[in-house]
Amino acid sequence: MSAQPIRIGYGLSLTGPLASNGQAARLAHQIWAEDVNAAGGLLGRKVELVCLDDETNPQLVADLYKRLLDEERVDLVIGGYGDNSVAPAMPLIMERSRYFIGLMALAVNATLSYPNYFVMIPTGTHPAEALTEGFFGAAAAQTPKPVTLAIVAADAPFSKAPVQGAKAHAERYGFKVVSEALYPLTSTDLTSFLEPLKALDPDILFFCSYLNDSVALLKALDAVKLEPRVVGGAMIGPQNGSVKAQLGPLLNGVINYEYWIPVPKLMNPEVAKMIETYQLRVGESAADPLGYYVAPQAYAQLQVVGQAIQGAQSLDDARLAQFTREATFKTVVGDVKFAPGGGWIEPRVLTAQFANVRGNDLADFKAAGAQAVVWPSDLASSALIYPYAKAKLNA
Repeated sequence: MSAQPIRIGYGLSLTGPLASNGQAARLAHQIWAEDVNAAGGLLGRKVELVCLDDETNPQLVADLYKRLLDEERVDLVIGGYGDNSVAPAMPLIMERSRYFIGLMALAVNATLSYPNYFVMIPTGTHPAEALTEGFFGAAAAQTPKPVTLAIVAADAPFSKAPVQGAKAHAERYGFKVVSEALYPLTSTDLTSFLEPLKALDPDILFFCSYLNDSVALLKALDAVKLEPRVVGGAMIGPQNGSVKAQLGPLLNGVINYEYWIPVPKLMNPEVAKMIETYQLRVGESAADPLGYYVAPQAYAQLQVVGQAIQGAQSLDDARLAQFTREATFKTVVGDVKFAPGGGWIEPRVLTAQFANVRGNDLADFKAAGAQAVVWPSDLASSALIYPYAKAKLNA
């Protein structure tokens, strides 16, 4: 191989509130690079990853990408985890006409329409609705059908699209929104935001939350003894192994979005090998100890980059973008093809429900039945347990 490596640069939240997911992505990226280099690299050259910590601080992102391009002189750049790690990079990416594949960002390109942008979040071309389509669709199919809906969301930019999507689904299915509350991200005890809902007794309780406040919300729900028929929706956190271990049986009955979990219809030899390697390597780091949520998408992100480089036989941004717009990519999470705007042409968001969780050991979450896909029907591994109180009793 050539002595000059292909250098791929990017920012990730390796510290701060999103460090667990950022470090999970970092480890998955490292595993990909090792696999590719062991197989001979790309274009006859090894791959070198240059990853900088954005500290979960969007104000640092633009300068990090400027450093990557102007000082580190990387060949290519990719995007990190979350809107706050991707959106602030976009003005520079567009100014320099760079090829750019983000990891997970919900609607970054909706107003920009940058043609060289692509993203690995499987929410398709209508991300605000796709994230919770299964949550509301599954709820509407139950008997008796839920009627009332309460929304509790973090007062932060990332909540806007999921809450907008929730309201659109409510209108579609005839759910009446009886309450909408926003809590500050600095809140640690969220009991006061749920206590007033006892008088309303909503059928559906929709949460839109970050990692730490997802824990606080479910602890508050248990403390106030509120039992809607359906709970969950757009919670960032229950996908993460560390959060699972904190909450344990408090997760039983919760219905939430996922992108990949180890159920039979989503397993294949490549993803099984990657997850096994990830879990052997994660050790005592701050990364998600299970890796189900971020690691498959992160590994697939660089599979797309690698296949684009090989397919275009080039590191030229324009040629890579053109190839990516036209190709279908083979990845550990299945075939991926991008639509105009950079989202997946076919959404692949899962809706999953926790049940039968007995304790706080991570082994409980590796067991069959601890979390089942309940939507879409072609990937489902179990029927929804309804109502929420019944799923809690099954623990």
